[in-house]
Amino acid sequence: MSFPEKMSGVVLNGHGGSEMLEWPDDLPVPVLRESDVLVRVSATGVNNTDINTRTAWYSKGEAEADDASWSGTPLTFPRIQGADVCGKIVAVGAVIDASRIGQRVLIEPCIREANGDTLETPWYFGSECDGGFAQYTRVAARHAHAINCDLTDIELASFPCSYSTAENMLTRANVRKGETILVTGASGGVGSATVQLAQARGAKVIAVTSASKAKTLLELGAMKTLDRGDDLVAALGANSVDVVIDLVAGPKWPSLLDVLRPGGRYAVAGAIGGPIVELDIHTLYLKDLRFSGCTVLEPQVFSNLVGRIERKEIAPLVAETYPLHNIAAAQSAFGEKGHIGKIVLVLD
Repeated sequence: MSFPEKMSGVVLNGHGGSEMLEWPDDLPVPVLRESDVLVRVSATGVNNTDINTRTAWYSKGEAEADDASWSGTPLTFPRIQGADVCGKIVAVGAVIDASRIGQRVLIEPCIREANGDTLETPWYFGSECDGGFAQYTRVAARHAHAINCDLTDIELASFPCSYSTAENMLTRANVRKGETILVTGASGGVGSATVQLAQARGAKVIAVTSASKAKTLLELGAMKTLDRGDDLVAALGANSVDVVIDLVAGPKWPSLLDVLRPGGRYAVAGAIGGPIVELDIHTLYLKDLRFSGCTVLEPQVFSNLVGRIERKEIAPLVAETYPLHNIAAAQSAFGEKGHIGKIVLVLD
């Protein structure tokens, strides 16, 4: 396959609002190292992580942004973001089998190899390295997973970041058939993915959402829904839930531990309700609770996810699509939280 020397894409020039995003037409197409593949991007998703990185939300400082990347290290600019990628391999490095050219792939967003080196601390695609908000992207071949199914590229682009995050939390929490799982923020990309993936494991899912989105989550496999304003203990009873999958945190966080049974598990990968919470240590140790902060994917998670897609155990949930050059409008719509599932950006 042939490809040009220059490409178009979205570049982040610094921390701030959408004015920091630029659309140049003369970006260099990435040069491959021997263990890389070059992927022509067809569709890419909108995620919290891209917006959080742009706004320096990850930073713990008041004015500094030196720790504002996914890994807590300084971000270098300009940066091509984009953690979700579906595309086709158009070139391979010197040690990669040429038969991979032409494969349709999903890129694993948690990167353990880059620039020919194994990373001590994994990177996130589109944060510590350039990602998928461009016509072409480069990644180590091990992170480009071939996918064989009848879904469209747009549908496939809804999976990588959200669904791998959800599958990782369920893996860390060792969710098993018959267990009762409480999912906060259940209407978002990760939350709706968690509902499907937990149901595929045979778990019974209780989804916390808004009344307007409850019907859709029931259709996705939730056994029951609760409103965001509900008193969880009054609605469910204390010590009634095996696992909490949390994406919200915020002021109601203590009630999540109250509904966990003794020996229950709590896994978290988001804090859209606010990152500062109040923890009564008595609850933690007297109930023998197990906590898992989930960022780096377990090694088996992404390949397991691809298998579930190919076996049709889970379905894509695409809320809206936008052309990539209209990313500011797409991220604005994402921030309004009026959708269920994923917003996907499309390339020509």
